Amino acid sequence: MCQLLGMNCATPTDITFSFRGFSQRAGVTSDHSDGFGIAFFEDKACRLFVDNQSAVESPIAELIRNYPIKSRNVIAHIRKATQGKITLENSHPFIRELWGRHWIFAHNGDLHEFNPPLTGRFTPVGNTDSEYAFCYLLDQLVEHFGYNEPAIEEIFAVLEDVAPKIAEYGTFNYCLSNGQALFSYATTKLHWLVREYPFQPAQLIDLDVEVDFSHVTTPEDRVAVITTEPLTHNEIWTAYQPGEMILFQHGKPVKYAFTHIERLIREAKNPELKRVTKADQY
Repeated sequence: MCQLLGMNCATPTDITFSFRGFSQRAGVTSDHSDGFGIAFFEDKACRLFVDNQSAVESPIAELIRNYPIKSRNVIAHIRKATQGKITLENSHPFIRELWGRHWIFAHNGDLHEFNPPLTGRFTPVGNTDSEYAFCYLLDQLVEHFGYNEPAIEEIFAVLEDVAPKIAEYGTFNYCLSNGQALFSYATTKLHWLVREYPFQPAQLIDLDVEVDFSHVTTPEDRVAVITTEPLTHNEIWTAYQPGEMILFQHGKPVKYAFTHIERLIREAKNPELKRVTKADQY
């Protein structure tokens, strides 16, 4: 399956260090070589770069490794195809407009027979389960809030309800952002850390590269990094629990939810609250 990389920051920050190591997993240290993409938010809009070439071979990826684009929210993805051809339209992250903002989504996992009805407001361009899930998530937000933009906490609450229903169909790890925050959810594997003052050196796992962040940061800087597998040897990464959702703002986690675990606990205490079947979810 694919791998994810997200970054949420207190101040505009570049992701070149993390992306250098992450992109090696697209054919050098791992085999996620079926396309890549990365999105950098600038307020309501973002710069999106995608390619159906490997992030090791793509000239676009080489640009990203060496061009320090600064952003408060970044989502990157390297693909190992499970559904959909290796084409540009199937390369993550995916982008849509909602409430006058760009929304960016990238997924790691495999959803089987996931085909709930869509309203037509958001329609897949490619043929991946991932893009379909993205369109469905946005449909659910519009269904709950209409065309008046809600608060971030309200969005989180809806995602907390919808994500485990989608996860019934398979593995559902994702990063989602609208430029204001970064939403993340994992059923199997995601890790996160926060780099903040006083900053320390970090050494990549996939490349013999080390950076002493204390030399290139200020006390106001703070960076949360989210990734499928840890990127560095000498930092402490926290693994997501199955079904855990985390909201990141200003370079730190600000809200947690253990959606899958909470649901199992409720069902164990009250058998009448048995899990909704696939046929009844939509």
